[in-house]
Amino acid sequence: MIAICTLQVIPAEVVLLYELSFPVEERRNLSAQQELLEAGTLQLQIVKNDDVFAGFVFCWLLTDFIFIEHFAIDASQRGGGIGSKVITLLQSQYPRIVLEVEPPHSTDAGRRIRFYEGLGFQSYPYSYRQPSYLAGGEPLEMLLMQTGMPAGEDAFSGISSEIYREVYGI
Repeated sequence: MIAICTLQVIPAEVVLLYELSFPVEERRNLSAQQELLEAGTLQLQIVKNDDVFAGFVFCWLLTDFIFIEHFAIDASQRGGGIGSKVITLLQSQYPRIVLEVEPPHSTDAGRRIRFYEGLGFQSYPYSYRQPSYLAGGEPLEMLLMQTGMPAGEDAFSGISSEIYREVYGI
């Protein structure tokens, strides 16, 4: 059985999976992550499969949607539909979800996009650049995907502006 619970402290298994799943330029410093959790602006959802750690979701509760900043399922738990079940659980609680994905320039990136599309997400067809987590780093070209949100350019502009302001502090 898949269960999601909220934690206020980042446990070691999340740290390990976070560092294995995301390149350094796509990760926030973990002490900064912890500060955001303690401030209540960022949420950490732990995923368990029959009481065994299976993954995590870092997300932000924004004006009228949640923004999934990082989502990972442990390699030992992949392939059994856990990721789909987690997103479906989140969609039942938060019908409006936004997240970033890499453009489909690699097999893995294309697979991730198809995964989210299979769960009802759509990519905005507008240019989006994820600000760097590293001081002086270059922004990363990404796609902004959504479910339950308006599809037009005005909606995209408002959503991306809120993400830039609240998540990235710019």
